Amino acid sequence: MILCISHSGDFYTIDIVINTLRKLGKEVVRLNSDTFSDQISFHYTAGLEGFEVTLTSEGKTFSAKDIEAVWYRKLWKITVPEELDECYSGIFQQEYSIMRNLFFESIPNVFWMNPMALDHRVSQNKLEQLRIASSCGIDIPESIFTNDAEKVQTFFHEKCHGNMIAKLHGSLSRSMKGDAPFFPTTLITEDNLIHLDSLCYCPMIFQRMIPKEYELRIIYVDGIFFTGKIDATASETGKIDWRAANDLSGWEKYTLPPEVCSSLTNMMLKMGLFFGAIDMIRQKDGRYIFLEVNPQGEWGMLQRDLDYPIGEAIAEKLVSKTKQLDTIENNTVIPFLEEIALLYKL
Repeated sequence: MILCISHSGDFYTIDIVINTLRKLGKEVVRLNSDTFSDQISFHYTAGLEGFEVTLTSEGKTFSAKDIEAVWYRKLWKITVPEELDECYSGIFQQEYSIMRNLFFESIPNVFWMNPMALDHRVSQNKLEQLRIASSCGIDIPESIFTNDAEKVQTFFHEKCHGNMIAKLHGSLSRSMKGDAPFFPTTLITEDNLIHLDSLCYCPMIFQRMIPKEYELRIIYVDGIFFTGKIDATASETGKIDWRAANDLSGWEKYTLPPEVCSSLTNMMLKMGLFFGAIDMIRQKDGRYIFLEVNPQGEWGMLQRDLDYPIGEAIAEKLVSKTKQLDTIENNTVIPFLEEIALLYKL
């Protein structure tokens, strides 16, 4: 049995993966993380005969021991029932969040794409992403994450020479269309520097602006690359951030040079990620600049527009990893990082 963790509003991409898993002969359970609440039944038993975690969701009952692999796609906030008095909302969220975590922690000795704790750690530290990318020989933009207006002004003049952009460390929303509410990457001019007093309320990442020929969204699936190219340079609204444009011609298929694939593979191995949506810029001089990797990044637009078999690749990798783990005789709990080292023989 393969567990797919997402949310109740997810569609298209998760359907592709689940349908492919079933075609490959695997039983699949979809767990919507936002409805891990009064909408499911859960019990964790401990006694002389051992420990067992059992879950009943949408009429299906299964044990943590039944799960062979996990596709961790999205984790959303648990939904509080409308009829629940507001004074009980906090305790409802607290106890069901604990229950959900207990369930996730009961299945660490199987393959996860990606391991949850590692996934969160990587996504929450973009400067560490840049450090690892640089250590793998990948070019990165000079960057600073700060709430100090004076530091920003110094960075603007001394490092960026007047060409600087600003962006949030986290994301406000996620959409494969790129049209959901979000804070776009924004060009910072000399005039903007006098309006940095509010930075103390919202720290931001500032980077040297990279002159680009086009932008790349690269989907990495355990050593396989699917790359989409988008040219937003002619768009007034999208030339800084393609997601802000409404006048683009669309995605094009793109083939990364072997040396870039090799460096990115090394980077993903160092991060411990089996899956990621990587954003890069290709400059007019041919250099590739790494921006970030989102371990839960969107890829549906590339499958839809370019007919890339990304969902099929995810499903096939999940099945192949279950076969690898079947050969492991010691069935003790394997910590996430040890599991990664074992699978990759690091």
